Amino acid sequence: MTDKSANRMWGGRFTASPAEIMEEINTSIGFDKRLAPQDIRASKAHAAMLAEAGIIDKEDAAAIIKGLDAVAAEIDSGKLVFSRALEDVHMNVESRLKEVIGTPAGRLHTARSRNDQVATDFRLYVRERIDALDEALAGLQLALVRKAEAHAATVMPGFTHLQPAQPVTFGHHLLAYVEMLSRDRGRLADARARLNECPLGSAALAGTSFPIDRQATAKALGFDKPTDNSLDAVSDRDFVLETLAAAAICAVHLSRFAEEVVLWTTPQFGFIKLSDKFTTGSSIMPQKRNPDAAELTRAKVGRIAGAFQSLLIVMKGLPLAYSKDMQEDKEVAFDALDSLGLAVAATTGMVEDMQPQAAAMLAAAAGGYSTATDLADWLVRVLEMPFRDAHHVTGRIVAAAEAQNLALDKLSLAAMQAVEPRITADVFSILSPQNSVKSRVSHGGTAPQNVAKMASAWRKRLEKGPARG
Repeated sequence: MTDKSANRMWGGRFTASPAEIMEEINTSIGFDKRLAPQDIRASKAHAAMLAEAGIIDKEDAAAIIKGLDAVAAEIDSGKLVFSRALEDVHMNVESRLKEVIGTPAGRLHTARSRNDQVATDFRLYVRERIDALDEALAGLQLALVRKAEAHAATVMPGFTHLQPAQPVTFGHHLLAYVEMLSRDRGRLADARARLNECPLGSAALAGTSFPIDRQATAKALGFDKPTDNSLDAVSDRDFVLETLAAAAICAVHLSRFAEEVVLWTTPQFGFIKLSDKFTTGSSIMPQKRNPDAAELTRAKVGRIAGAFQSLLIVMKGLPLAYSKDMQEDKEVAFDALDSLGLAVAATTGMVEDMQPQAAAMLAAAAGGYSTATDLADWLVRVLEMPFRDAHHVTGRIVAAAEAQNLALDKLSLAAMQAVEPRITADVFSILSPQNSVKSRVSHGGTAPQNVAKMASAWRKRLEKGPARG
């Protein structure tokens, strides 16, 4: 039978205990206990404000704050057993506070509601997770940058449609992900800036008649300001949606990199090697070295993007203000942000661990006629041929090389002159992958000097910290 003490927190309106199935669907303590540190922090700020505003005695506020510290210590040590009968983290903390300090605990809930309480706690939690993710993403960027500096001139094939397109450097390829992660950090920073308003004091939905100082609690909790509309404050979950959207995009970037790691570690590519730290074996095939860390990182995007979609659907039809539907915001957000943090850590580890195989990369870059564009550019630059004509001539030369099963730089000058008589031996100076990448000196191009300069700039910027982006 459900404990009738569950109704003590609701007041005198209810005379019977809820049905067992009602308790099962209603209780959230199993997951929202994670918000206990934020709940206690916000409660301490609220109690201090109530005392300063003369709404409760300072002695009671001091007892409440001391008692909350004691409850926090019990939670940290694992001594506090959370009760399902008390539904959620707020009721659990308040109930234990009453057991610790007695009557003054009953004054804590003056001029607030669980509606503004949870909105405040959750904003505090999401803000903390954004800060932790930003730090982790900066670490990943730095790992990529350091690897890029070491391989600013290591030639590899650049792909479009997963077909060899033009030679690039491995460092240039890695810096592409640094740029993606910079945008991810920027999106998270934007989400943080918008969430940094304090709902506490909005009460259930209409504000309160008590002379509270919302600016004081906002400042105490590190918010920029109190929210301006009590209805919006308790019913808004944009801050979670926006964070999850940014997390989903970031997860896509990590997944794309993970997919490349999976490809690069195959014998068919052989571009990198990962140690035993980030690979696993097979229970039946002793030769296998599976890139499971990359594969699991690639899979995390499903959970993270799914969390965003889940909450979006929960929120789409809710009237103002608070509805219990919004209890479904936390589990998906907790899981998504945990998953992203783990994926970032795993990716950072793989980047630091990977051993690029320069010879295999160079050999692959030389295949697939990847310097054909360089030949076309040479025809335009040296022979002053219109690019469309140069494109046509280059195509015929590639066909000739393909017919003889030769790389472009191995095709004879005579064979090229059979297509375009004005071609000179100087053309061979641009047909190797190494010379191709050296020529790409435009801003943002793959020339090793560009890559080294950009990597150095990124490293200095990241090592300064903690600026985002």
